[in-house]
Amino acid sequence: MPPTNTPTLRQRRLGAELRKLRERAGLSSTAAAARLGFQQARMSMIEAGRYAVSAERVRAMAVNYTCPDRDLIEALAGLTGGRTRGWWEEYREILSAGFLDLVELEHHAKAIRVAGILHMPGLLQTADHARALFQSTVPSLEAYEIEHRVSFRIKRQSILYGDAPTPLTVILHEAALRMGFGGADTARAQLRHVIKMSEHENVTVLVLPFGGGTFPGSGQPVVYAFGPVPQLDTVQLDTDHGCEFLDAEVQLNKYRVILDQMETCSLDPVASRELIHHIAEEI
Repeated sequence: MPPTNTPTLRQRRLGAELRKLRERAGLSSTAAAARLGFQQARMSMIEAGRYAVSAERVRAMAVNYTCPDRDLIEALAGLTGGRTRGWWEEYREILSAGFLDLVELEHHAKAIRVAGILHMPGLLQTADHARALFQSTVPSLEAYEIEHRVSFRIKRQSILYGDAPTPLTVILHEAALRMGFGGADTARAQLRHVIKMSEHENVTVLVLPFGGGTFPGSGQPVVYAFGPVPQLDTVQLDTDHGCEFLDAEVQLNKYRVILDQMETCSLDPVASRELIHHIAEEI
C-alpha cells in the first residue's frame, strides 16, 4: 500500500505507539529498520502513520523491541490496515479532518465517557439543538454548511443503537441543561430527548447540580474514549480552534481522575432524570 499524506488519527496513533516501543527498547529508527529488513525512510513513514503495516509486521516489530505486553501487542495489531472506510468518508471533502478523526475514534471505542458543563454533548443532541449551535458559530456558516454539520452529528449517534451499542456515560452540569439554545421549544425537546436516551441500557446520564460543590476540570467539553487496552485510550477536547486529541499516559491518568471525581459529585441516574424532567417542565 502506498504512503499517504493524510493519515487518520487511528493511523497516527498506531505509528506513535510503535515509536514508543522502539524508544523503550533503546533503538534508533535506523537500527530498528535494519533489524526488520527495510530502510529508515520507511520506518519514519510507519511511525508517522503514513505507511500502512500488517498485523504480522506489528508483531515482528514487537518481538524485535522485546515488548512483553501481549495484550498491547494484539491491540496494536488490531489497529493495522488502511483507512477505515466508514460512512463518514462521504464528508471528507466537506468537513475538516478533526470531525472525521472524532467519529472514527467514537466508532472504534469500547466505551465512551463524556463531560459537558455548558454544552450538550454531540452524541445526545437533537437536530434542532445542533442546528441552533451551528447557526451561532464564528465565523458564520452558510445554510448548506450548517445542514452538512447537523447531518454528520446525528449520524455520529448511530453507535448508540443496534445489536452492540457503545456504552456511554454522560456527566452533565445543570448549567448545560438550562442554557436554552434554540428557544423554549427546542430546549424542551432536547431535555426530553436526554431523558429518553438515559432510559437506554447502554446510556447513563449523571447530572452535576448547582450547589453540588466544587469539581475538577476547566469546564471544557471532554470525551474519553476507551481503547482495547488502557494504553490506547484517547481524550478529545473541544476548543475554539477545533478538536484536540490527547493520549500521553500522564494526560490519560489526569482525565480519568477528573471524570471519576465529577461522577462522585453527581446525582445518581434516577435523581438526575428527575432533575432533567423538572427543568423541562419549568421551560
